[in-house]
Amino acid sequence: MNALSERKYVIMGVIILVGLIYIARLFYIQVVDDSYKLDARNQAFRYTTEFPVRGYIYDRNNKLLVFNEAAYDLMVLPKEIKHLDTADFCNLLGITKDVFIKKMIKAVQAPNSPRKQSIFEKQLSPKDYASLQERLYRFPGFYVQSRTLRKYPQKIAAHMLGYIGEADKALTERDAYYNEGDYIGISGVEKTYEKVLRGKKGLHIMMVDVNNREKGSYMNGLYDTMATPGKPLTSTIDADLQLYGEMLMQNKIGSVVAIEPQTGEILALITSPSYDPNLLVGRERTKNFGKLFVDTIRVPLFNRATMASYPPGSTFKLVGALIGQQEGVLTPATRYPCAGGYPPLGGHPKCHHHSSPLDLYDAIGHSCNSYFSYVFKSILENKKYNDTYKAYDAWREIALSFNIGRKTGSDLANELRGNIPSIKYYDKIFGKGSWHASTVISLGIGQNELLITPLQNANIVTIIANKGWYYTPHIIKAIGGDKNDSALARFKIKQFTKITDTAIYNNVIQGMNDAVQSGTAAALKINGVDFCAKTGTAENPHGKDHSVFVAFAPKNNPKIAIAVLIENAGFGATWAGPIASLMMEKYLNGKVIRPDMEKRMKEGNLIDNVKTVPVKKKKR
Repeated sequence: MNALSERKYVIMGVIILVGLIYIARLFYIQVVDDSYKLDARNQAFRYTTEFPVRGYIYDRNNKLLVFNEAAYDLMVLPKEIKHLDTADFCNLLGITKDVFIKKMIKAVQAPNSPRKQSIFEKQLSPKDYASLQERLYRFPGFYVQSRTLRKYPQKIAAHMLGYIGEADKALTERDAYYNEGDYIGISGVEKTYEKVLRGKKGLHIMMVDVNNREKGSYMNGLYDTMATPGKPLTSTIDADLQLYGEMLMQNKIGSVVAIEPQTGEILALITSPSYDPNLLVGRERTKNFGKLFVDTIRVPLFNRATMASYPPGSTFKLVGALIGQQEGVLTPATRYPCAGGYPPLGGHPKCHHHSSPLDLYDAIGHSCNSYFSYVFKSILENKKYNDTYKAYDAWREIALSFNIGRKTGSDLANELRGNIPSIKYYDKIFGKGSWHASTVISLGIGQNELLITPLQNANIVTIIANKGWYYTPHIIKAIGGDKNDSALARFKIKQFTKITDTAIYNNVIQGMNDAVQSGTAAALKINGVDFCAKTGTAENPHGKDHSVFVAFAPKNNPKIAIAVLIENAGFGATWAGPIASLMMEKYLNGKVIRPDMEKRMKEGNLIDNVKTVPVKKKKR
């Protein structure tokens, strides 16, 4: 009896021990061993990101500039791949076996692989997706994740809108929102307003069977989170004016920027050559980007409106006229001689033939180099400073207040500042105390080291049109339909230059109007529109001079200010002027009634005039 009782207890002990072992193992599997738990979950569930719809972009008149089109990424989870017919799979996707191997190696080497999904083939079209989805069940480990691609119905404003690219590893380490393969704004509005446009991701949990087929949402979507769409943007661009300007600028290298003076809203932002923004979306994006990137003559990806710095040439004489009056060394009645050039330096800088001597109005209207050389000299030799350096510093500080040599602060990505040389710079070049007004006299006519962007030039003429004030130039006027969004508040603050006397501006405006009535822009009159302008020819050491033109219209209560620069095109009135005049006519009158001028601008091909700057190899 005792022996039997002891065996019973032994058997019960063994059973309890075995039970404890199983319980401990189960606990280990379900709680302790995360990797096993993850494998089990991944075999039952599929966690997919629900990408939000990116915000649409409209022009100022609510014309659609950017919308979204359905696209699909083919995802791979290496752990789940079984018995893959590689040849059949490659044939289905239209790829080679070598491409397949490279993509699989990349997928296996991805972080947390092979348990984490990654993109195998991105941006499939709806047609490709439909064909693939019918046979995808035959390839365990692969599934499709939906997203959207940008679409550009009018194929304009590529540099303003910008493009989207994939987030790289460095970005994902800086910003936890992004994973490798996510899309992000790389340039233009897409970059500046990325956080507004992108929305917020969602998460979707699907149950799948052993054949890789979806069996519905887990717990009827109880644990799913919905994606939040990005907000739409209303831009300041006038799509019709933008399209017209791009047509006029085709086969030319340069830029056009037009601004509404009373608001600072950018009406047109044109860089030429440009490209169809649809080229940088979809599966062909990488190939197309490579072709655009290696075009070193046209450089179509380069935004000349905000990133190219040029000598402003004679258009800068307007600023010189303003500063001269402000500093008390110039009045409208001030007269200087011209004998084909600046006499004190033997006729350099040179000047075209016109009557002499001239007053301020005639000097602006006929763009006299000699006159504005005298003006610049008088500024730097101003007796109230009795010191060239102090006078130069005062001149420079006033010019800086016009955002010359400084960024305008716009919402355009990658804007550059241009250059106004400092005293320190000239001390380094010529030696401290060894330079004076005559040494840097060409600054007075917008040459030498003076550099500005087309956006800055448009802002300068905006300031003149407004007689001393401006709103920071900007490209977006409403976010999600709200014009008072806090992100736009800084564009509603009126800015002032260091010259606030309206009489000073009126004198310059009169000279600009004289340029149109009887001066260098006389051939560019617009029927029914009295406007003000200044022609410019910017010297170019690498080829033919640049054609420059600035204007605003009408003279009273201006509605548009514009700056045009065309590389290697010669005189301002020959190419830049007609394009500016036609665009103002189009914007103000709604149509153009100068067909001959319009035809010449449309058909003009100046690409061959452009010469690349030779790259000098360093001696070894």
